[in-house]
Amino acid sequence: MLDTHVFLWWTNGELIPSRANEAIRDPGNSVWISAASAWEISIKTSLGKLRLPERAARFVEQQRQQNAFSWLPIDIDALDILEDLPFHHRDPFDRLLIAQAIAKGYTLVSADSAFESYPVKKLWS
Repeated sequence: MLDTHVFLWWTNGELIPSRANEAIRDPGNSVWISAASAWEISIKTSLGKLRLPERAARFVEQQRQQNAFSWLPIDIDALDILEDLPFHHRDPFDRLLIAQAIAKGYTLVSADSAFESYPVKKLWS
């Protein structure tokens, strides 16, 4: 499961550490993009904090399909975990991604060291 910044870096062709890059490219792995990331991208675009070549929703969907990423909706299991998640990290989008990864047992691909305070599998370097 990709953190929002990893999704954006990947679609922009930015460098990602080799372990993470290999895991994303491995056809044996399912790679997930969360609805929470799409929401975050849309908000950052509307606030002028992020510029994309097209509308955020179209960009996310086009990149999801082009890269064969799976779509992860926000479900009740993730929300249940989110409610009890400690506030080691204040970013609401990151907290939701963490809750989703825990709920599904997914590995979260992220450079964010704050994720290490949670019982979530993380891959980066």
